[in-house]
Amino acid sequence: MMAGIKALVALSFSGALGLTFLLLGCALEHFGVYWPMFVLIFYILSPIPNLIARRHADDTESSNACRELAYFLTTGFVVSAYGLPVVLARTSVIQWGACGLVLAGNCVIFLTILGFFLIFGGGDDFSWEQW
Repeated sequence: MMAGIKALVALSFSGALGLTFLLLGCALEHFGVYWPMFVLIFYILSPIPNLIARRHADDTESSNACRELAYFLTTGFVVSAYGLPVVLARTSVIQWGACGLVLAGNCVIFLTILGFFLIFGGGDDFSWEQW
């Protein structure tokens, strides 16, 4: 039980660190544009296909169309989260420094989401369903 609490605290800290990078890319006086905050939508949408696929997928098959579609949609959300700040920087809506901070925040947040699924997504005694 204690290992699960430590993992949850570590994931919370890394999520806060990723959101700090995102907020710094928006709120620093030098940048001052809040358009990159739209990547929050991708942070929320990215785990949803996998959560749905885990509920409806059958684990006995090696290849499952539902799970493959979930991976495809998740990949689309992740690529879109990385693409949005780059497109905003290329069109001079935000500065490249803000783009770098948002991309760093993306890396930390998506690694946090991946860590959550790896730690709490298994079918063992301690799973995310307890939370």
